[in-house]
This record gives sequence, C-alpha cells and structure tokens, in this order.
Amino acid sequence: MTSVKDEIQTNGKQHLHELEELSKLTGALAHEIKNPLSTIKVNLKLVKEELESSNFAELGRTGTDGENQKLTRALRKIAVIQKETDRLEQILESFLRYIRRTELQMATVDINELVSDMVDFYTPQAHNHSITIRQSFHNKPLVCKADADMLKQALLNLFINAQQAMSGSGELIIRTDRQNKEVIIQISDTGSGIETKKLPFIFDAYYSLRPQGSGLGLPTTKKMVEAHNGTITVDSELGKGTSFTIKLPLLVDDRNHSEVPA
Repeated sequence: MTSVKDEIQTNGKQHLHELEELSKLTGALAHEIKNPLSTIKVNLKLVKEELESSNFAELGRTGTDGENQKLTRALRKIAVIQKETDRLEQILESFLRYIRRTELQMATVDINELVSDMVDFYTPQAHNHSITIRQSFHNKPLVCKADADMLKQALLNLFINAQQAMSGSGELIIRTDRQNKEVIIQISDTGSGIETKKLPFIFDAYYSLRPQGSGLGLPTTKKMVEAHNGTITVDSELGKGTSFTIKLPLLVDDRNHSEVPA
C-alpha cells in the first residue's frame, strides 16, 4: 500500500516538474516571439510615417487618381497589419500573465477597503459605458491575508468582463459579505448572460465567449483567486445576467479563533 502511495507521489512530482519545464519553455518562446514583433511594430510605424510625409504623400496631392488609390490602399494595408500586430501582442501579454508563476506579496488587507478602492478606480470607465454601479459592503471589516495588487487585478478583470457583457448600458452590482470563516465578494451584471451548456468551460484557457477575446482573462482571475486558497464560482441566466462569487479565507487569531480586527 505504501509503495503504491509513494509511486503516486513520485509520479505527481514528476508530472509537476514536467509542467514547470513546459511553462518555462513556452514562456521563453513567447518572449522570443514578442521581441521581433516589437521590431515589426516600430518599423510599420516608420514606414507609415514615411509614406505620409515623403514623395508618396506628394503624389497623393498632385498625382493621378490611380496613384492616389494605390497610396490609400497601401496605407490601409499598413493599418490592418498594425491592428493585427497589436492584437498578437495583447495575446502574448495575456499568455505570459497566465503562465507566470504566482508569487504573492502577502499583507493584512481589509477586503471592504480593497473593493471600495477598485470601485473608485473603475467608476469613470463605468460612466463612459453608461454602467450604473451599485455596491453593498459588509458592516464590519473583512480581514484577509492577501496580495492586494493581485486581488485588485482579479476584480478589475471581472469588472471588465461584466462591462463587455452589457452592450449599451446596465448595472454592475458589487457586494461583500461574511459566511462563517470566509469572505464573500460577489460581482454581478445585468448583461446578456451565459448559456448553461457553456458555463463549465468559461474558466478554461483560450475559451472565449467573444470573437476577439483572448480566452485568458477568467482563467487568470481563477488562478489569482486560488493562489489565495480561495474559490471562484459563476451563476448565470441567459438574458438576465451573470454573477461571479469569490470566497477567501477570513483571517482569524489562532490563539482564540476570533476574527482579527482591521
């Protein structure tokens, strides 16, 4: 029995080591792609500027209709290539964030304050998209050991995800609460909702509900939450909206098992 257990542990460690090596390899590959991509972007910008300010631009003012059309087509093609290189760069950035080893800078954090800070930060963007923010915080401090910057990024990912689900306008409802020894953060929207058959896959890498989505926003958010020994779940109804619930361990005093004051 012991030998079987040891073999399982050995195989598990070996598998973990292989995954870490694969992560390093793919990360290095992404960096190798990113470097020449940056060079391409810079040169595209220079070519476009040269076309617009050189003799080609002079042709655009004094040349024939055919020459003008050639210049216009050339500039349009450059714009398309620039757009695609920008998109590829964003995909690489999302990928690198996803595979990056999570190293936490832990500190004592009041979740109410952290969420409130993120609401203040996001409010101007919400107004620009005609989104009304409604918030309800637990009436006492909710103290956790957490990496504040990482949690803020996770929340921002969920805010943006909600924004993209609400075309035109809608409501973003943000709530904190306490349930036994857990802190609850709930982010809900009044967007389009998600089909029941698609819900099991939304945290899978490269699964996206949007044609231009990277498919890494929610998986990265899940990874950040789980790095804090937390969980994230989703509930959605098509045509009514979606709700994400994050649960994090509440910080308690081990000496008397009481809640740690903020």
